[in-house]
Amino acid sequence: MNYFKTAILLAIMTGLFVAIGYALGGPTGMTVAFAIAVGMNVFAYWNSDKAVLRMYGAKQVDQSTAPDLVGMVAQLAKNANLPMPKVYVIDSPQPNAFATGRNPENAAVAATTGIMNMLTREELAGVMAHELAHVKNRDTLIMTITATIAGAISMLANFAIFFGGNRNNIVALLLMIILAPMAAGLVQMAISRTREYQADRMGAEICGQPLWLASALEKIQHGASRIENTQAEQNPATAHLFIINPLHTQKIDNLFSTHPNTANRVQKLREMAGMETRSAGPWG
Repeated sequence: MNYFKTAILLAIMTGLFVAIGYALGGPTGMTVAFAIAVGMNVFAYWNSDKAVLRMYGAKQVDQSTAPDLVGMVAQLAKNANLPMPKVYVIDSPQPNAFATGRNPENAAVAATTGIMNMLTREELAGVMAHELAHVKNRDTLIMTITATIAGAISMLANFAIFFGGNRNNIVALLLMIILAPMAAGLVQMAISRTREYQADRMGAEICGQPLWLASALEKIQHGASRIENTQAEQNPATAHLFIINPLHTQKIDNLFSTHPNTANRVQKLREMAGMETRSAGPWG
């Protein structure tokens, strides 16, 4: 995990936020924007899981309300040598899942009703293992803070459109309004794409069957492309949290997609399964 690169990306996003503040209100605006950016990072650190789960109306479940899902997550967490995370279910027909939380001791995994209805038990185990890989890699904090700042930059840029800024430098202000949200989005997407490949690999190791996750990704991609996720459409800055992009606008594996191309991910998992078979036989 390249934490230095991630820190640089987050610093860029904070810098963009501060730059918009300067364009809006000069040195005073810059100071206020920096204070807000710091406050957002602190808030996201302590409340990222609660904010995102509340945004999607997630309901916590336990052994009495969802014994199969909770038992599965418990076994996978044991395989990964992780503390048992909280488990949530989101009432959404779109098949999808995500993980959140500031560290493995305060993590949560969430699955939609759509994914629970669509996938086999083995495929769902592959998905939950992928999400636990994000927890183990400590991706969840970075991904949620990134979503928070990216959303705030877009909000501040929209605010600038209505209220203007430094009238002596209107060109710079207009450029900031246009370019800052784009740059923030690119940073957000770059963080997501590298981490998805890593979580796929580690998730396959946690569940012991790369093909379970490969099959699940194909089904989720097909379902997500046809079924809308209303909450995600209303909060696009959180799209990168999901195992498959919940929005209906990203289909190619390039700098402008929030996730790697699903076919590429599936291919890597199948190659991983093939190498394991040749070296040590099928995984059990």
